[in-house]
Amino acid sequence: MPVSPYPAPVALSFRSRVEHASAPLAERVNSVPRPLFLGGLVVVLLVGVFAPAPWGGIAFALVTVLVAWLLYLTWPRLTMPEQLMRLAVLTLAAAVTIVRFFPRG
Repeated sequence: MPVSPYPAPVALSFRSRVEHASAPLAERVNSVPRPLFLGGLVVVLLVGVFAPAPWGGIAFALVTVLVAWLLYLTWPRLTMPEQLMRLAVLTLAAAVTIVRFFPRG
């Protein structure tokens, strides 16, 4: 039986696949100047606060997804207090998103 010149396929874990798929977007986000990225995030948060119900919820949903994505990518490198603080931020963002989508009254 001849030996194949190609290496055997390797099954990557879900985390590895997400990290590889996220690398180009993470590099692009990292290339944006920090004040510009922070300013854009503040603008989206302000839209979330002041826009009417569906648009405010969408804006906060974008922020929640961004926070969840960054938390997932950085989780193995964080210490326990950092993990807890970032989980608190994610929980708060998710709660505000739900409240903005389903306002009371």
